[in-house]
Amino acid sequence: MRKLSNRQCQPCTACCDGWVQMNIKGTDVYPGCPCPHSTGKGCNDYANRPLDPCDNFNCGWVIPNSPLPDWMKPHEAKVMVLFNKFQWQGMPVDVAIPVGKRIPPRALNWLKQFAEQHNRPLVYLEQDVINGNIQREQQAIAYGSPAFQQYVLAKIAAGQRLW
Repeated sequence: MRKLSNRQCQPCTACCDGWVQMNIKGTDVYPGCPCPHSTGKGCNDYANRPLDPCDNFNCGWVIPNSPLPDWMKPHEAKVMVLFNKFQWQGMPVDVAIPVGKRIPPRALNWLKQFAEQHNRPLVYLEQDVINGNIQREQQAIAYGSPAFQQYVLAKIAAGQRLW
């Protein structure tokens, strides 16, 4: 992993634009429904942003020592990566969220290769689209060992959250 801690979010606002499901001061944010404070270039209430989720959000591209290459800035690569979002059998599980309907093949292939090389199970999401409209719910796809895939499928089938 390389040492990069000086990456800046902007002009990317993918997390604020609804691709990450969260609640901001009582307002649900999800695909197709961005944060009401997002201008598309930043936050119009940045000084008053809440600690959770805004300040506590850890985009994998800007974290110190991010292994993500420069070209994987979320608004350019069309994917946000959340490293170590949860644990499975003592291993960190990374989550990849599309910035759009699907994670483009170049980025998804890089993430799968990273998962294999570092023995890190991966869950990546895809948007459900009905009649051209992005739905609130997202499909979770497990990438890793068959046991990990079964674990994810069982949690989803039981209606349980993965993280």
